[in-house]
Amino acid sequence: MASIQFIEGINETIIPDIKLTRSRDGSTGTATFRFNDPDILKSDMQEKGNITGMYLNDEEGSMVTKDVNAKFINGKPQAIESIYIIKSPQDWDRFMRFMERYAKDNELSFTKAS
Repeated sequence: MASIQFIEGINETIIPDIKLTRSRDGSTGTATFRFNDPDILKSDMQEKGNITGMYLNDEEGSMVTKDVNAKFINGKPQAIESIYIIKSPQDWDRFMRFMERYAKDNELSFTKAS
């Protein structure tokens, strides 16, 4: 099953908004994940450990980014934003295979922004 984790071994159950950008030649891109009020920010999660990155896990293995930032409103963390950099056509294909599995496992759909 495809999963997203911030602490290895603990699945995030909140589904993120994901925005993709891709270079004109299709070889590179970015995936920006935004989790509103994610599990990892709830008080009982603090004892489980520190956020060490965002882990995109599936049957092929793990893709990791360390670009993870909390967004605060009135001094309280409300969201997590993470950016995964796609560096090659092979990385793009691998990322899309993960997203297809994640979408299927979570009954999600893809909408193209105009």
